[in-house]
Amino acid sequence: MSETLKENMEAKDDHLSYEDFTSEVLEDYRIANISRQLSILGRKEVLTGKAKFGIFGDGKEIAQIAMAKSFRNGDWRSGYYRDQTFMLAAGMLTPEEFFAQLFGETQLDKNPANGGRLMNNHYASRSLNEDGTWKNLTEQKNSSADISPTAGQMPRLLGLAYASKLFRENKDLHQFTDFSIKGNEVAFGTIGDSSTSEGHFWETINAAGVLKVPMAMSVWDDGWGISVPNKYQTTKQNISEVLKGFEQDENGDGYLIYKAKGWDYPALCKMFAEGVELCRRDHVPVLFHVTEMTQPLGHSTSGSHERYKTKERLQWEADFDPIKKMREWILSMELIESDKLDDIEKEAIDVVKKARQTAWKSFTSPIKKERDELITLVENAGCKCKKTDRINNITSGLKKVIHPVRKDNVSAAKKILRHICSNCESFKPLKSQLQVWLKNTIAENEERYSSHLYSETGLKISNIEPVEPVYGENSKTVNGREVLRDNFEKLFTKYPLLLTFGEDTGFIGGVNQSLEGMQEKFGELRVTDTGIREATILGQGIGLALRGLRPIAEIQYFDYLLYALQTMSDDLATMQYRTKGGQKSPVIIRTRGHRLEGIWHSGSPLSMVINSIRGVHVCVPRNMTVAAGLYNSLLESDEPALVIEPLNGYRLKEKMPENLGEFKTALGVPEVLNEGSDITLVTYGSCVRIAEDAVKQLKDFNISVELIDVQTLLPFDVNQRILESVKKTNRIVFFDEDVPGGATAFMMQKVLEDQKAYFYLDSEPRTITAKDHRPAYGTDGDYFSNPNAEDVFEVIYDIMRESNPGKFPSIYTE
Repeated sequence: MSETLKENMEAKDDHLSYEDFTSEVLEDYRIANISRQLSILGRKEVLTGKAKFGIFGDGKEIAQIAMAKSFRNGDWRSGYYRDQTFMLAAGMLTPEEFFAQLFGETQLDKNPANGGRLMNNHYASRSLNEDGTWKNLTEQKNSSADISPTAGQMPRLLGLAYASKLFRENKDLHQFTDFSIKGNEVAFGTIGDSSTSEGHFWETINAAGVLKVPMAMSVWDDGWGISVPNKYQTTKQNISEVLKGFEQDENGDGYLIYKAKGWDYPALCKMFAEGVELCRRDHVPVLFHVTEMTQPLGHSTSGSHERYKTKERLQWEADFDPIKKMREWILSMELIESDKLDDIEKEAIDVVKKARQTAWKSFTSPIKKERDELITLVENAGCKCKKTDRINNITSGLKKVIHPVRKDNVSAAKKILRHICSNCESFKPLKSQLQVWLKNTIAENEERYSSHLYSETGLKISNIEPVEPVYGENSKTVNGREVLRDNFEKLFTKYPLLLTFGEDTGFIGGVNQSLEGMQEKFGELRVTDTGIREATILGQGIGLALRGLRPIAEIQYFDYLLYALQTMSDDLATMQYRTKGGQKSPVIIRTRGHRLEGIWHSGSPLSMVINSIRGVHVCVPRNMTVAAGLYNSLLESDEPALVIEPLNGYRLKEKMPENLGEFKTALGVPEVLNEGSDITLVTYGSCVRIAEDAVKQLKDFNISVELIDVQTLLPFDVNQRILESVKKTNRIVFFDEDVPGGATAFMMQKVLEDQKAYFYLDSEPRTITAKDHRPAYGTDGDYFSNPNAEDVFEVIYDIMRESNPGKFPSIYTE
């Protein structure tokens, strides 16, 4: 036996027999060939039009098989879109599921990763039962839900690894054995070498080294990023060389860095076995740089790599194809004869062909059945009207579609309905039946393609009953920050899975001291400082919430949330949607904003946020009591949310509720702060105080304003309370400090279009917003950049003057 083979057997298991080792090697070879054939046949399915787009893991097979050997129950993957072989080798993907995903299959039992929501090679395990409760995550292998943006998987990877640290070091968490076995789980990350150029990669690498978490990071290096070679991507064209400064020192700080060639099966097996074991045992981050990988089919079905690779490079890739090299190694070790390997390769082709046939039949049969039912429904009706020819042409065209999709069926049904004679007795039953068919089909497709943007479980936020704050005769008047602080203390006592982290969050208790004393009382593992790294602060929260913890990720100021907006939009907001309810990440993002000083501490880019993160609730409390009630509600639900505390409210006086930790603010339910009869004024957050000032000024001129605080923008006024106000006042103004056409336009659309309030208006609806630019510095900069009480007064006064100029004469102009 060769020394290399002997080393591999010892690395795998001291007691593994030669026969067992041989059997395992041949099974790996079988999986590698199945994966390659999936890529080859999958590409053909796209090019022949049966699938829309394909991106595959060819050339990455052997390294991913070696990595999968160390992947255990309870572990997590946060990878990228070429990990099909890893998923096959880990037992988390079947060939049938591979094709189901490629075709866009919507049945979860056939496509459990995403139910047709994502393109192929985007994977996810199902963490939740049908009712939304958690499965035992330690009894299954777990994959967080993939996204396409390059390096977008990195921030959440940090949180998945950090959870193991918390579950190990916080003994109060050892009871939660469905989520972790004392932190013994490793978070596996994968990425293409070109994507290491992204900032998310570097931020995550740095943060994982600081936190010392069990993160096993693999970089698949094939030398290219689509058509752009490494010399344009990475300093020294070598990511592990660049990362040498991160390598572990004599104090144990830093990474273990390994390097192997993507075609060297025994070296890869040895590397991953050793590195992952140290990662698991010692909670040290590990980087695996796998070089000399190939991409035989090119980047994707959208192009050919022959356009940008030289003949010499293409020949090298053919010579060093990892499956070819593994075959050569097996033969050189004399583990089996070549004809037996031929049989394995032929078997792989048969397995993949059968899987394609099974998946295609499963995908197309229900659609064809739906089409046939529609055609039968139409053809059974009898009519001699001239329009019948048009209907016959539509049904004939539908019959000729070789591979129909649901779009074809619904489109045909809608067109047929247009041509049914309204006065033809023989067609009346058809029209009624077709309307029912269309209504039912659209409802079914709504569930297939548009469900689960938000929670659909018993813990969804709309099921949380509101509870009013309770005050007594002796209730103290305190600074707003103290309401938050004391409420958080109750919450941390109540929920052992709750933790918070962010810049200055820990030792000093936050820049506004709303967590004062919390770290001292609950410990550094639960109230934690972080570096200045907003994207991975959010990523920490996403990963922790995926593993059952309840994180509050603090972004110090609203303006700096934009660093994390991509992660928030592409990952967090789509989590439940893209897994069709298979995963949830109920992280709460806590920040503060509005009305301070200067361009970057006073922003209100609400429209940018609310139009980017549908799937995350957006809460805009006017004071700290409302904010505390929102936190109390959210922690009883299973949905993610952004809470923007009013930055100028921490020192303002509020009464201390007696039922801290228990009172709950309802999301989507506005509060009427001042009843009025002349006009409705709708606002939120820090603008409420300005609006209250304006309402007092208008009262002096006998104008009665109904002031409404919406409290949350997502969801927005679920009971149509604003509509009821407009029915009474017949006039409305929307006010905030976002840019023109921003959140005020959003509110206007919700009220006028969705609630149909335009029926009740006697005056033109108006918006009051900030200027197009960011606010200038200082008190005057704020006054002249953002709307103020006088602006609100003037707009409302002008509206009233239009209806009664005699009662309300012009003030500023003749």
